[in-house]
Amino acid sequence: MGTADNDPEVYATVVQFARDINMEPIEVKKEQPGYVLNSLLVPLLNAASALWVNGVADVETIDKTWRLGTGAPMGPFQIFDVIGMVTPYNIAKASDDPTQRRFAEILKTDFIDKGRLGVASGEGFYRYGG
Repeated sequence: MGTADNDPEVYATVVQFARDINMEPIEVKKEQPGYVLNSLLVPLLNAASALWVNGVADVETIDKTWRLGTGAPMGPFQIFDVIGMVTPYNIAKASDDPTQRRFAEILKTDFIDKGRLGVASGEGFYRYGG
C-alpha cells in the first residue's frame, strides 16, 4: 500500500520487485485493520466456530460444506489448524461475543491445554503426519 508520503516510483519498484521474485503483490488503496485477507477470513472463521459451538454442525461437515460450496482446498477448521490454536484463542477470548468467548474456552481446555495446537503439533481439529 502506498501513501501520499511514498514516491510513486519507489512504490512501483517494490511492486515490480515482488513480481520479479515470483511473489504476487496485493495492492490496496487504503489502510484498514486486517487489510484484505483477514477482513475476509475472520468473519468466515467466526461463523464456522459459531456453527460448531452452537451445535449446528460438526467440524467435518462445516469444512466439507465450505470446500464443496466454494471449491476451496481447505475448510475453516483446517485453516484454524494451519494458523494454530493460540492466535484464534487470543482473538476469541478478547471478543465481546459470548459465542466467541465460549469458543476460546473450548480451544483452551480441549486443544491448547492438551498440546493439540494444529498442524505444527501434529493434531488440532484433525490429525497430521501419520
